[in-house]
Amino acid sequence: MEQKNTSQLEFIALMAALMSVTALAIDALLPALDIIAFDLGILLQADNQLLVTMIFIGLGLGPLLFGPLSDAIGRKPSVYIGFFVFLMASVVCIKATSLELMILGRILQGIGLSAPRTICIAIIRDLYHGDYMARIMSFVTILFLLIPIVAPAMGKFILDNGNWKGIFYVQGVIGIFVTIWFWIRQKETLVQTKRIPFKFNRIIQGAKQTLSHTRSIGFTLISGLIVGSFLVYLSASQHIFQQQYGLKEEFPYIFAGIAIAIGIAILLNGSFVVKYGMEKLVTLSLLGYFLVSILYIIIFFNTPTPHIVYLLIFFALQFFFIGFLFGNIRALAMEPVGHIAGIAAAITGFISTMMAVPISTLIGRFVTASTLPLFIGFACCSGISLLILGYIKLHSKSKIV
Repeated sequence: MEQKNTSQLEFIALMAALMSVTALAIDALLPALDIIAFDLGILLQADNQLLVTMIFIGLGLGPLLFGPLSDAIGRKPSVYIGFFVFLMASVVCIKATSLELMILGRILQGIGLSAPRTICIAIIRDLYHGDYMARIMSFVTILFLLIPIVAPAMGKFILDNGNWKGIFYVQGVIGIFVTIWFWIRQKETLVQTKRIPFKFNRIIQGAKQTLSHTRSIGFTLISGLIVGSFLVYLSASQHIFQQQYGLKEEFPYIFAGIAIAIGIAILLNGSFVVKYGMEKLVTLSLLGYFLVSILYIIIFFNTPTPHIVYLLIFFALQFFFIGFLFGNIRALAMEPVGHIAGIAAAITGFISTMMAVPISTLIGRFVTASTLPLFIGFACCSGISLLILGYIKLHSKSKIV
C-alpha cells in the first residue's frame, strides 16, 4: 500500500507530531519538578522522579488496550480515543493537590498517549517494511527529537510567565491541534478486510505469537534495557544539573544540547541504515555505548562530580550511540510480526516499558550526590544487551544451518 492522502514529507511530520506530544508531556515538565514538589508537599528528592517515570507506566499499559483496539476498529478512531483520555488526564494533573493524585494523572496521561505513540508505529509498519521502514522511522524520530530540544525551554518560559499548571494547558492545546491535523490529513491504513475482532484472547494469542519469535522478543528486551538506562538520565537530569552543578538557568540549554547529539546520530542513521543494515548499526552502537560507560567509570571512579565539560562530553557520546539504537531496535523487533502489527507493537511496547520503569527507578535512587551510579547503570544495561544480541545472532545462525 502506498501513502496517497499526504506527501511523504507531511506523513513523516505528522507521525513525528503524534509521537511528540508524549515527549512534550515528559520534557516540558522537567524545569518545574521542584516547584510542583513544593506545591504538593513532596519531601524526598527521589519522589520528584516519579512525576517523570510514572507516565511510563501508562505508556506501557495503554498499548495492551490500544494495540488490539486499532487492529479491530482501525488506526484513526483509536488515536482519537487516546487523545481524549490524555486531555481528561491533563485536567486531573491540573487539579492535583497531592503526590498520589498527580501520579494518577500522569499514569492516565501515559495511557492516553500510548495510543498515538503505539499506533504511529503500526501505521508506519502498515505502509513500509525492512530497512526502508527503519529509514522512515529515523526521519520521524529526527523531527520527534525537536521536542526534547525545545520542551524544557518552553516549560521554563511558561513558569517564568505563569505557573506549572500552564504547562499542562499548553500540552492540551497542542494535543488538540495534532488530533485535528491527523483527522484531516491522514488516511486510514488498516483496510477493512485485515481487521481483527477485539477479544481478550486476541491479546493472549498475539503475545504468544510475538514471544515465539526469538528476534522479536530479544530486541524488545534490549529496547527495555536501553530505554530504562536513558530514562534514568531523563528523570534525574533536573537534579543533576540544577542541584549537583547549580546550573538552574542553564538547564534547558544543556538538555537541548545533549538532545542534539541524539538528533545528529538519527540523521546519519537515515542514510547508514540503508547502506549497512539495522543489525550492524545496532551491534556497533551497543558496543560503543558500553565502552564509553566503562571509560567514564574508570576515569571518574573517585570523582563524584567531574567538571561539567567532561560530563557533557560523555553524555553527548552516550546519546550519540543511543540515537542509532531507538528506531532500529523497534524496527528489528517489529520486522518478524508485521502481520499482527497493532498487537505486536502493543506487546513489545508493554514489555520494554515495564522493564524500563523499574530499571530507571532502581538506578535513579542512587543518583543523589554523584553521576557515577548513572554510568554504572549505563554499563550494566548495555553489557546485558550485548549478551542478548549475541544470543540472537547465534540463534539466527543455528536456524540457517
